Amino acid sequence: MRYVLVIFAVGTALWAAEPGKLAASWWRHVEILADDKMEGRDTGSPGHRMAANYVAQEFERNGLKAAGTDGYLQPVPFQVRRIDEANSSVELIRDGKAEKLQLGKEVTIGLRTAPEPKVEAGLVFAGYSLVVPEKNFDDLAGLNLKGKIVVLLSGVPDGIPAELAAHYQTERGKRLRAAGAIGTISIANPAQMDVPWARASRARLLPSMSLDVPPKPEDGALQLALSWNAEYGDKLFAGSGHTMAELLALSTAKKQLPRFELPVRVRAVQAYEKEKVESQNVVALLPGADARLKDEIVVLSAHLDHVGKSRSFEGDAIHNGAMDNASGVAALLEIARAIKESGVKLKRSVAFVAVTGEEKGLLGSKFYAESPTIKGKMVSELNMDMFLPIHPLRIIKLLGVDESDLGPRFQRIAEKHGVKIMRDPQPERNIFIRSDQYNFVKQGVPSLYPAFGAEPGSADDKMQKAWLQERYHAVSDDLSQPVDKAGAAKFIEILIEFTREVADAPEAPQWKPESFFRRFVKAGA
Repeated sequence: MRYVLVIFAVGTALWAAEPGKLAASWWRHVEILADDKMEGRDTGSPGHRMAANYVAQEFERNGLKAAGTDGYLQPVPFQVRRIDEANSSVELIRDGKAEKLQLGKEVTIGLRTAPEPKVEAGLVFAGYSLVVPEKNFDDLAGLNLKGKIVVLLSGVPDGIPAELAAHYQTERGKRLRAAGAIGTISIANPAQMDVPWARASRARLLPSMSLDVPPKPEDGALQLALSWNAEYGDKLFAGSGHTMAELLALSTAKKQLPRFELPVRVRAVQAYEKEKVESQNVVALLPGADARLKDEIVVLSAHLDHVGKSRSFEGDAIHNGAMDNASGVAALLEIARAIKESGVKLKRSVAFVAVTGEEKGLLGSKFYAESPTIKGKMVSELNMDMFLPIHPLRIIKLLGVDESDLGPRFQRIAEKHGVKIMRDPQPERNIFIRSDQYNFVKQGVPSLYPAFGAEPGSADDKMQKAWLQERYHAVSDDLSQPVDKAGAAKFIEILIEFTREVADAPEAPQWKPESFFRRFVKAGA
């Protein structure tokens, strides 16, 4: 393959990127981080610590200052829970008779928060269980939820913008607690699932975590969180006058769902093992060179953790996480290397943050965003998570493109490289709130999340969908899968140039006046 030297003008300096060298260097990082020796980089594991040390060494090698609380590391405390299925059960109680359900096949027990050992209550179907004040939409209005378990179906009704729906889904638990509910049963619409139930349910045996920090009032937990296989949904809805097929069709068509009580109760016994572990965010700083702008921080992030090892998958049981997310951390390291080798002095400071606990609920980025180790004002955030270079780079799907003036800047740079920008083609998947940039958004920081995109129905689109169905969180996300290294290099070139532009721009990025997320900017900031 013949490579071309690409040179960007930066003032009077030169910013050079050699695609062949960049691709090889990026892939070498992926090979190391996704090696079997890392054992899947599970949060709090020895493999994750080994990966964190490697990232810290690379930060140091590229001249970045240690910016954690322990050198380059920011220790993050976790509570860990692992289901004990042999001593757990879920039963439907109808007309005084109990039917025991098959864990894993029909239902799974969620342990993101610590549940009550025993729960029994009646059920209420509350549609999408969304409350969106801006659109006068309230699925909970008029329902008596006190002491009840709320059954909800995934999806977003027509007329509610994706960003509002995504945000208020993160508020769902708080709203349900305020209404007196004690638990949830979530049913995912198979038409909207990244991973089919048969494979997704295997992850129930992996450990769940929460931050081991004093709880805030808004962090209160429900007593029960079940996920229900839609294939067995009619077991819930029998006798209600509604069917699973009817409700799924309404959800798929983005129609409003009915709300009603169910003539059945659920009894759950939830046994689990628990322990405490510590994991690591890895934080480095490139200090800004401009006396006026150096206290403004441009944040670059990627999650270092993956899901570790499992007995419930075929193969070697190691979830290597090559694309998810060794690829993003490797891109973070390549941006640092490119800045060092260019010799360019950026005006604003740049924070490089490899976070832990993303797979456990965006916990490492939450910990950092709420307790940053670098003094100054975070003015922008760019997140690299599973950008999926499995075909040539023709389109970048840019989440957050319409929310701040970062979007047009990124689009201009991408188009200069011959790459088109697309908006989120599947807003119902809520991807913008499902990766680490959202914790920075909630601190008022304009943020972007770019990834490889594809025209709907194209060969690239089919490749991406097949990857999600077959490799996402599976042991096959390893170093043997096909990867377009030239596409990855081109993607990183765009990230490098974007980082330089934001760091050197005369004015800090701003939310657009009409952006929903602008509300998170603190008063007086």
